[in-house]
Amino acid sequence: MPKGKARISTFSATPRDLEMLEVVARYHGLNKSATLVSLVRKEFWRAFPGGTDKIRPDRGAKVEGKK
Repeated sequence: MPKGKARISTFSATPRDLEMLEVVARYHGLNKSATLVSLVRKEFWRAFPGGTDKIRPDRGAKVEGKK
């Protein structure tokens, strides 16, 4: 992302969803934003163990499930 441009992200969630997020964040000792990013990363690599056309695994990463 170019410097100087702000990126605004929003999401909608129910109060119950937010409370669950707060509990999970507290459990892991993270803030809500870091918790969301961590969960997205885990799910991404579970769904796409070899990455995608644009997102490749880190150099030297052990890729399981790749044929």
